[in-house]
Amino acid sequence: MIKVQHLRKLYHITFLLGSMCVHTVFSQVTETTEPLLVDLKKSKIITRFTPPKGYFWMKEQPGSFGEYLVNFPLHPPGFPVRDYNMVPVKTQDRHVALLKIDVGDKDLQQCADAWMRLYAEYLWSQKRFDEIGFEFTSGQFFAWKDYKNGIRTKESKKKVSFYDSGAVDESYTGFRNYLNIIFLYAGTISLDREAVPVTQNSDIKTGDFIIKPGSPGHSVIIMGIATNNAGKRLYLLAESFMPAQDIHILKNTTRPELSPWYELDVNAPKTVTAKYTFSPTSIKRFRALK
Repeated sequence: MIKVQHLRKLYHITFLLGSMCVHTVFSQVTETTEPLLVDLKKSKIITRFTPPKGYFWMKEQPGSFGEYLVNFPLHPPGFPVRDYNMVPVKTQDRHVALLKIDVGDKDLQQCADAWMRLYAEYLWSQKRFDEIGFEFTSGQFFAWKDYKNGIRTKESKKKVSFYDSGAVDESYTGFRNYLNIIFLYAGTISLDREAVPVTQNSDIKTGDFIIKPGSPGHSVIIMGIATNNAGKRLYLLAESFMPAQDIHILKNTTRPELSPWYELDVNAPKTVTAKYTFSPTSIKRFRALK
């Protein structure tokens, strides 16, 4: 009998070989007959996706979270979205690229968690360790500096409390274990609470997010912005989903001629993405980035 893990490997190989045979289909924007350019040979967001004719990438401040995101590495073209068990998810036609970052081996890193993961990784890369910390849905705050010094969580009767384990751990593995605790007890409700509204379209920044708090709620991340000389903007969006899965750049299924770019309006009654409708539109920024 063939073991399940062997079947999974065969599935992965079959999927990847099939993906390598797919040719790129270029869409067209409304304003021009020029094709949208996606350079499959490039390995970063800012180099793989060329804005439509007349648009150009907005310059990000050096060292900023926005610069970190637009330069994020991507998996090779045709890579399938996988869940936390490394098995391709059923829906594979709503994304154009995958961020090259692990999901973890538990069903934890879902929608809001994806934003928290990227922001925490950014702070880690900047060695700004004391700035890493998030609220739980309960309102309790848990910082990486507390975890590394031995503070741990325990749950009793659906209530979380903290205790000192005496186990100091400053390693990256410890950092990932800390994030798993954040993903377990935080979510769209807490992230929404820790964020401030973006009230003007001209103020939308890379690293902001569209969010619908709830259980379940959802959020998508603004991964990059293109603009033209008239000040009109287009946006790349990314998300994780349920079950926990690879963070991926979304297609624009509502406006395929513009895909993967999106138009956003903070005053829009709703925003439709490839997998979710946000009603009303709520674009927010983590308060530490204000």
